[in-house]
Amino acid sequence: MSVIRCDVLVIGAGAAGLMCALTAGQRGRLVQVIDHANKVGKKILMSGGGRCNFTNTGTTAANFLSANPHFCKSALARYTPYDFIGMVERHGIAYHEKELGQLFCDVSSKQIVRMLLDECQAAGVQIRTDCAVSTVERGADGFHVHAAQGHFHAASLVVATGGLSIPSMGASGLGYELARQFGHEVLPTRAGLVPLTLSGRHQERFQDLSGVALPVTARCNEVEFRNSMLITHRGISGPAILQISSYWQPGDDLRLDLLPGQDAEAWLRAMKRDRGAAELRTVLSEVLPRRLALRLCEHWLPDRPVRQIDEPQLRQAAALLGSFPLVASGTEGYRTAEVTLGGVDTRKVSSSTFESQLVPGLHFVGEVLDVTGWLGGYNFQWAWACGHAAGQVV
Repeated sequence: MSVIRCDVLVIGAGAAGLMCALTAGQRGRLVQVIDHANKVGKKILMSGGGRCNFTNTGTTAANFLSANPHFCKSALARYTPYDFIGMVERHGIAYHEKELGQLFCDVSSKQIVRMLLDECQAAGVQIRTDCAVSTVERGADGFHVHAAQGHFHAASLVVATGGLSIPSMGASGLGYELARQFGHEVLPTRAGLVPLTLSGRHQERFQDLSGVALPVTARCNEVEFRNSMLITHRGISGPAILQISSYWQPGDDLRLDLLPGQDAEAWLRAMKRDRGAAELRTVLSEVLPRRLALRLCEHWLPDRPVRQIDEPQLRQAAALLGSFPLVASGTEGYRTAEVTLGGVDTRKVSSSTFESQLVPGLHFVGEVLDVTGWLGGYNFQWAWACGHAAGQVV
């Protein structure tokens, strides 16, 4: 089998891997990228409904979860959303802000992949797909990687293999296996930014409301997100739920404010004063989706004219509307999760170069690391930032 020699070998042709490759190539390094999938940037292509939420202008370290929360600060400070926006604009890609600093392509996520490939090509980077890795070894002269398209020899090895999310798109645990092989600890992984499932009484009462959406504030473990929620056949989804899912684990107390931005008790008192003859389900249907309002009054709230609700019942109803206890049974898992929480422990990885502190020349970038962003372009900005940081030194 042929030996392919290079300065830098990047395993993984996703966002972080391509960014690292093009940055290293621009420095004159001889770079090879290999990926076992049949095309590059699959998660880029499917993100944002095919329009790629490629960054968030409000990105800070506070938007990320990690056992080592300071780790992401250096890279994020050195490569900002505006640095990436500059590249997008140079390539003439039209984009717009959707909400909360989230930037999307006007036309297609394919434009972001094309931009990265064009940058790689201009920098002399070679990319090989359908190139699964079988073994990785380190010798005195660098790394020896046996893969489907040859035997690669490189001075520097970059692991950009991603996490376990969406296995149908080729996600695998290869990066974690390589980390362990070279002595790194891998922190427990679980699905993040993922719909929650319901069971028992809650599922019975909600499942035929599938398709109902409403704004909520989701709260768990002293964290809260205000955005929309969608009721599904199996549970709940929508941006507010995907966000809170990264902070929730089975058994944790999860609460929903069904009237975000309103004081539920004050609202109920106003209804009792001004609309006393109206049924609670009627006035509730004016501020909540009707089907949900009816269901709440069937099972949880007084189903009677508002004037007949006494003081203890009013306070109880207000507490329920402002802090509805939803007992989730689990998540939809990696099948639909947008990200993987946990991963390679960052305490043995340099926050400035992403080089292993155990094995010189070995680097980890992207989702394989124990750094996970919120929904809304943060994970892509992390990929660009850490890929750029590593690409400057490999």
